[in-house]
Amino acid sequence: MTDPLRLLVVGAGSIGERHARCFAATGRVRLALCEVNADVRKRVAERYAIGEVFDDYQAALAAGPKVVVVATPAHLHVPMAAAAAQAGAHVLIEKPLSTTPAGVDELVELVAGRGVTAGVAYVYRCHPALTAMREALASGRFGEPVEIVANCGQHFPLYRPAYREIYYKDRATGGGAVQDALTHVINAGQWLVGPIDRLAADVDHQVLDGVEVEDTAHVLARHGRVMGCYSLNQHQAPNEVTITVACTGGTVRFEYHANRWRWMTEPGGTWNDEPSAALERDDLFVRQAEMFLDATAGKREPLCTLADARHTLETNLAILRAADSRQWETIAGVE
Repeated sequence: MTDPLRLLVVGAGSIGERHARCFAATGRVRLALCEVNADVRKRVAERYAIGEVFDDYQAALAAGPKVVVVATPAHLHVPMAAAAAQAGAHVLIEKPLSTTPAGVDELVELVAGRGVTAGVAYVYRCHPALTAMREALASGRFGEPVEIVANCGQHFPLYRPAYREIYYKDRATGGGAVQDALTHVINAGQWLVGPIDRLAADVDHQVLDGVEVEDTAHVLARHGRVMGCYSLNQHQAPNEVTITVACTGGTVRFEYHANRWRWMTEPGGTWNDEPSAALERDDLFVRQAEMFLDATAGKREPLCTLADARHTLETNLAILRAADSRQWETIAGVE
């Protein structure tokens, strides 16, 4: 048995707590925690029996963690990840990568120069059903993809009742439907059919009380030849994510809420279901933790690299620009 890695979770909000819990579930790490809020720090440390706790990030890095999970508001991700890499730690950054491209190029260079592993926590890429559907698409079994359509929504106050008091209320800290939720689906679409090179968008605040950021987003996109359409809201009753890819030889569909992917090749036929094993609440995040630890050991690439996450960041920003300008926007770095 190898000794557990020292892993530092920075930020103990809901997602930071989940990362702490799920990395601990791997049995491969020894946790440390850094959180500026004393009450939150105490509660999470006691809940998971975390012995090393810090209120200062530089002091936490000086203690020598081998892996750092950055789970702070999005505008802090890049500088905090850069500090971790400079200290020689591997770093998993919560999504989105940032709220601005500033500092991203320098982070990429720093990670390469220090020889550490960096990835971004787009957890859809851990889903067994989506992974299987992607492999089927890549095999050519259904021909060439020509269209991707995503329809998604949930009642956000049910799942994040504190949304009015956290990062969500301000785009500058990663808030709003685009950076908080749609970014997952955009990243998944990129993973399935390639990068978006241009898009048009409409976003608005429709329902959610106590905030002014958008809670509804519609996007028309081009992934090269593949036409795309993405819709998401954070106020509907059903909690559903459906991503459909129409190909020249059939159609495939991922249903997150049903834990399956399905396919149809006969016009007017019936769906053929490819269910996955039942998933518990934390299963995808434990799977993500295992895969990232494997990446730090050189056994695989990170599921979402900094390059992929940068493209998703640029797409997030292009959606917001397009909604303001009512014009098509191109995505930086895509030829």
